[in-house]
Amino acid sequence: MRSTDPTTPVISVSGVTRTFGSCDRTVRAVDDVTLEINAGEIVALLGPNGAGKTTLIDMICGFSTPGGGSIRVFGQQPSAVTGSGRIACVPQSGGLNPYLTVQRTLLLIAAAQGVETGRVNEVAERAGITGLMKRRVKNCSGGEQQRIKFAVSLIADPDLIILDEPTTGMDTGARREFWAAISRDADAGRTIIFATHYLAEAEEHAERVVVMAHGRIISDGSVRDLLGARARTVTITGAPPEAVSLACTGLDARVDGDRITVAPGHSDELARRLLRIPGARDLIIHQPSLEQVFLELTAEPTAHPTAAGVDTHSTH
Repeated sequence: MRSTDPTTPVISVSGVTRTFGSCDRTVRAVDDVTLEINAGEIVALLGPNGAGKTTLIDMICGFSTPGGGSIRVFGQQPSAVTGSGRIACVPQSGGLNPYLTVQRTLLLIAAAQGVETGRVNEVAERAGITGLMKRRVKNCSGGEQQRIKFAVSLIADPDLIILDEPTTGMDTGARREFWAAISRDADAGRTIIFATHYLAEAEEHAERVVVMAHGRIISDGSVRDLLGARARTVTITGAPPEAVSLACTGLDARVDGDRITVAPGHSDELARRLLRIPGARDLIIHQPSLEQVFLELTAEPTAHPTAAGVDTHSTH
């Protein structure tokens, strides 16, 4: 990897739009997006199908150009960086010649990038595909092909890796091995961005989660920020309803049968009050899962991005 200026964002997206179609049948796939990603960050890009994730990734990788706004990667136009070896993009589909062997694929990429052939065995081992080297790409499973693409992305020793649905088709064991390899690269200082539908992957491996819906960034923050800013549900046994209602007085809380919904900043105080009620026991505070938060955010296209109390870089 090359040295990276820590004061310059690895990726800077400013007011970017991308529209498809013509006349009265246009679709704004990316709608006025502003985003900065710094060196060494591991960022998950989440969103339902049609949210604009892949379109944004394509523009960052230099595969397409914005209809408006600007994108800089390492301070340059994406197209200028793509051939430098500093950025590697791993698409969800395509990108491999099905009739070549895995070894031949890696050797050709290494030769094209002026990299010594000895690196081929190194990246194959890191991607967990050493046992596939003599096999034709077309005879590899979908998950194995994803790992081949990951090995290809490592050949030039890039500073930035962008992965679009990287573990699609992988079984549980292969997915675990893949993320172990990604973690090693992150520890070495590489910047990693990945789009995924597996919310558990984002929760476990990302330092930062960017949620897109309808072409816009609707939330941007750590998983802890996303979960911590949402209301909690509290249940308790043995507390009379009138005592529960009294305990909620003055707090941002709502009682609905045997459940209490309370704002995160008031949950600790509510718990203290409830546990003072004679006979009260078995208090449980339920924090929403990332899946629940994701569904809530993406189900409301007009929701203000700061409604969850999470920092955002989107513009309106």
